[in-house]
Amino acid sequence: MSVRKQSAETGKDTTIVRAAIYPGIGIARIGNSTVEGDEGYYVGPEITTPPPILAVQYRDSTGAIKRQAARFRIYGYNAAGELVRELLAADAEIVWTAHLANRKADWYRFAAALDLPEASSLSNARRNAAVPVSQRNTLAIDPGPRQIEGKNISGPAYQFDTGTFLGTTVPLGEVRTDNHGRLLVLGGHGHSASPEGKPIYDPKDPDTFNNADGWFDDISDGPVTATVSIAGRSIPVDPSWVVVAPPNYAPDVISWRTMYDLLVDTYVEAGWLPVPTTASFTQDILPTVSRLTNLQWVNKGFAAMFGSDGPLDFSNPSLLHKLSFKPAPGEPDVYQELRQTIFNSFRPANNSVNDERTWPWIYGDAFGSFDSSPSSNLSLSKVRSFQLARWVDGDFIADWPPPSPPPATLSDIPLIDQPAMLDEAALHFCLADAFHPGCEMTWPLRHTSMYMSPFRFRHRPAAEPEPDYGKSLTQAIALSIDGPVFAQVPGGISRWMALPWQADTAFCRSGYEVAYDPYVPTFWPARVPNDVLTEADYKTVMDTNLPREQRLAAFANRPGWLRTLTGPAPQQMLQMVAHFGQMGIVEPRPGIPNDPDFPPVIHVETLPADQMEKVHARTMTLLASAASAPPVERRLLDAGWESQEQLEEFRSIRIRY
Repeated sequence: MSVRKQSAETGKDTTIVRAAIYPGIGIARIGNSTVEGDEGYYVGPEITTPPPILAVQYRDSTGAIKRQAARFRIYGYNAAGELVRELLAADAEIVWTAHLANRKADWYRFAAALDLPEASSLSNARRNAAVPVSQRNTLAIDPGPRQIEGKNISGPAYQFDTGTFLGTTVPLGEVRTDNHGRLLVLGGHGHSASPEGKPIYDPKDPDTFNNADGWFDDISDGPVTATVSIAGRSIPVDPSWVVVAPPNYAPDVISWRTMYDLLVDTYVEAGWLPVPTTASFTQDILPTVSRLTNLQWVNKGFAAMFGSDGPLDFSNPSLLHKLSFKPAPGEPDVYQELRQTIFNSFRPANNSVNDERTWPWIYGDAFGSFDSSPSSNLSLSKVRSFQLARWVDGDFIADWPPPSPPPATLSDIPLIDQPAMLDEAALHFCLADAFHPGCEMTWPLRHTSMYMSPFRFRHRPAAEPEPDYGKSLTQAIALSIDGPVFAQVPGGISRWMALPWQADTAFCRSGYEVAYDPYVPTFWPARVPNDVLTEADYKTVMDTNLPREQRLAAFANRPGWLRTLTGPAPQQMLQMVAHFGQMGIVEPRPGIPNDPDFPPVIHVETLPADQMEKVHARTMTLLASAASAPPVERRLLDAGWESQEQLEEFRSIRIRY
């Protein structure tokens, strides 16, 4: 029995007997930058409130999008389960292992989230069904695991560059270590292609949308593990997972419901986490409304209602004072009805009707598959509804404004809170909705069978290969014990996603129902913008020598983010494959303080220098066309469609049942 060390200051046992990797689910993102060294990537957010991130931090000197690295840390715990310290290469022998794989082409087609009630009769065929079972291993891009140890280590030996697709080598990224020996995982460069030149979409087989036979992309995921030895003594380490996702085109815009929100809701409803006993206005209520306002920078419909000085600008201090006001006992609650009205504006958790008019104006999982379903539009979760109901009743903590500014770095957070912050921050910038199929990850994540504990996927042992689920995948098979929504293999998370990802990104729009509204509901504007403020319009807004009416018109003018994609749907998919790295990134810029019409921070679409003239010319052409168009045609143009025929083509592909 070892003699346990005691801290002279606290008396806490400092002998580390186990460790855990954080975050439990790390997020890397692809980028088309091929610059070597630190200039070609950046480290993903490790707190939920990082300083504003500028586009120059996301692009290299050539204008290409940098890859986002997922950084993993190890924290040590004593026998009582108390956190002792972060373990670094200076005080422990740490050997990291990561295993990235892409199994999209070897998986089943996506048609709808298979856990929806309406999906009970769906039967999803295999992608590349013509490839026989005996040869399907040629479809999986699996370079195997890579090990790394030490400080500032990188190089060819640590690259995932030996995986192939039908004989074609497809690199998936690499691992590195930082100057303290923490692990960095970087994904691919956004390369998607068909070695045999097959079409990205076959109109004769509409289910090839999101399921391009003969195609690969370099999205991936897989386990992250480590062996740790302290002074020659090995200790067990809880494993982690890394998911490589598409780029984040609006880094400072947070989704109305994040992936972290979804997982917390899932764990609370399953009894893994306790039901909240209090409701904080700042932590629990404010995000529900303020994120509607934040979406003003990526969707014109949200800008009109919730934007700067709009009818419900949830960044307006006067409105926030009313919403956070809690009267003293015995005093009248003058804003209770305001809280009730706002709560009633949201689609309820027990929603039973399909009505796009209620908030949050975001499509649900069933849109595009089962359009008459109540799940065609996003609803409140049970947990969020519970907290909002408390707020309506006046049972909340009135803690706005916060007493101190939020932390700017992980070191600003107490050590004991750092692991939880890493878990939250990684998923805070990921979307939860709509799972059709989604942006970073999709519907299996709302099933606790996927996890060994909160925020840690269940790993399938290498000695226990996944069974063959047959020629088609049904709801019953997917959700069965030991089915694919259980223990995970490398590539098991990303295989449910669109193939290639760029084709789906070109389709995740708003304005599919122009007769109702050109801008809302919408799919994923927080990661894939719909409507943006251009550089030229921003300059007009900031020029105080211009007439105010001209500046207001420029501020309201929000052209479509996808405006450079033109022609039939398959052509636009291919254009996104070729040019995803040239798309605009929405970044915060200085605004105009103390102005009734313009906010102090304005988010602007920024483009690579070599694209600005081309995109500006396209924008001017669209503006001129809209100005002279009759009302019906103008609504089409406002929604980003070139014609009614193009809209119908997109609808026929996206909306299947």
